[in-house]
Amino acid sequence: MNQILITEKVYVTPEIKRKKLIYKIELFLSIFLICLLFSYYIYAEYDRNKSEQVSKEILAQIKYQLDDTVKKTEDDVIVVILNEEQEKEHEDEMTQNSNIDTATYMSTDGVEYRAEAILTIPSIDLEYVVLSNTSPDLLFVSLNKYWGPNPNEIGNYCIVGHYYESGKMFGNLHKLQNGDVAELTDLSGRTIQYQVYDKEVVEPTDTSCTSQKRQRENGIRELTLITCTNHGKQRLVVKLREVQ
Repeated sequence: MNQILITEKVYVTPEIKRKKLIYKIELFLSIFLICLLFSYYIYAEYDRNKSEQVSKEILAQIKYQLDDTVKKTEDDVIVVILNEEQEKEHEDEMTQNSNIDTATYMSTDGVEYRAEAILTIPSIDLEYVVLSNTSPDLLFVSLNKYWGPNPNEIGNYCIVGHYYESGKMFGNLHKLQNGDVAELTDLSGRTIQYQVYDKEVVEPTDTSCTSQKRQRENGIRELTLITCTNHGKQRLVVKLREVQ
C-alpha cells in the first residue's frame, strides 16, 4: 500500500503542477471574460432601450398632437426646388406651417435635431419617428433623415436606421418585398403612401441612391430606406415611390 502511494506521488512532477496552475488560470480568465461580455451585452441593451425610449416619447407626443389636427389632402401642385437657397426657404416655410410643435432637442454628441415625420410600415410592424438630422448617437434614438427634401415633398426623402437582430429600427427591412406599402406622416398631418419597387445591396461608398435629380425633374415623391447588411460591410437600400 505504501509503495503504491509513493509511486503515485512520484508522478506529480513540477511540470504537472505548472500545467494544473496554468489550467486554473485559463479557466478563471475564461469565466471572467464570459461574465464581462455578458455584462457588456446587458448594459448595451439597456443603453439602446434607454435611447429608443426618447424616440417613443417623441412619437407619442406627435401622435397626440396630430389627433387634434385636420388631415390635409394632397393637391396637384408640383413644387420643383431649383437650388439650395430655394430649398432652405421652402423648408423654413414648411416648418412654420406645421400643425404641431417642432421642439428642438440636443443629442448626447452635440447635434441639434427635431422630429419631422412618422414612418409606418405595417408589413414589418414598424413605426418610428424620423429625426431631422443624423449622428452616431441619434441613430441609437430613432430613424434619421439622411438627405432630401421635407417629408412628403417632391424629391427623394432618404432615411437611415440601425439594423438590429431583434428587429428594432430597420432590423426587418430586408423582409420588404416589391409591392409592400409604407406611410409617411409629416407634421402638417398629411399622410402619403409609398410602395416598394426596388431593393439592392450596395457598397458604403455608393451614394447614388440619394440622388434627387430625376425625382425633382419629373415631380416624383420617393422614399429611400438605408441600413447596414453583411455585418456592416455593405448597405441595404429599399426604394419606394408614391402610390398614385
